[in-house]
Amino acid sequence: MEPASGSDSTAERWFISRQERFDQVGSTNDVVRGWLADGTPEVCLAVADEQTSGRGRDGRTWQAPPGAGFLCSLGFRPTWLAPDRAWRLAAIVSLAMADAAEEVAGLTDRSVRLKWPNDLVVEAGGEVRKLGGVLGETSGLGTSDPRVVIGLGLNADWAAADFPAELAATMTSLRVASNGRPVDLPALFAAFIDRVEARTIALRDGHFDVADWVDRQLTRGRPVRLELPDGSALDTRALGVDVASGGLVIEDLGLPAGERIVLTGEIRHLRLPAAV
Repeated sequence: MEPASGSDSTAERWFISRQERFDQVGSTNDVVRGWLADGTPEVCLAVADEQTSGRGRDGRTWQAPPGAGFLCSLGFRPTWLAPDRAWRLAAIVSLAMADAAEEVAGLTDRSVRLKWPNDLVVEAGGEVRKLGGVLGETSGLGTSDPRVVIGLGLNADWAAADFPAELAATMTSLRVASNGRPVDLPALFAAFIDRVEARTIALRDGHFDVADWVDRQLTRGRPVRLELPDGSALDTRALGVDVASGGLVIEDLGLPAGERIVLTGEIRHLRLPAAV
């Protein structure tokens, strides 16, 4: 990894115990996991201009050209959070970035939506395009030393002409969503940290913005295809999200209630039908 010269002005914020920015790194999640293993207190933060081994869910990769993406990981030691609520850390990171992205890119409220379980997306002309993703990794939940790493990758100042050919039909960036307006990455970073700090403090105090999390969900009320670990798929309808487990509520007419909850670990991928 290659540490960047200089330091960010936010490095001395009490909210952040340790913060480093790297010109290039394999994975910010790996960096933060190592810090937590070495005893670094929460909240620690690694930011990178470029990742060479960035990860998404189910072993997928996440990469962006240097300076085009917003790439970071935050490390938590949530002794203050019940193990079955650890998913809310990824949720507040997603919500903080959605708010920050809309402000800095000049987008209207709720332009950035959440596609369960871990994508940030923008919908335009009936098409849903992926803007970013969140990856949560946990260890020690339910013990005296719980550790949670939340990685975030966002396509920020990335022109459509430079999108990889194999992804161009399904991805977007803040620059594209704002009709070509350049994205101020330092301003995006500052706006994100302000919001994730406020949401983390609230969560520590027992407050989670359920209404915002539910309202930003894109999948609610839509037909979905759930791709399962055994290679099979389930076509159904997403009815909403469960605020206790963080799971997706889907239609299941074979059950008396007509619905059931699917958790993140039970699927490999969720797909939406192509626009007609």
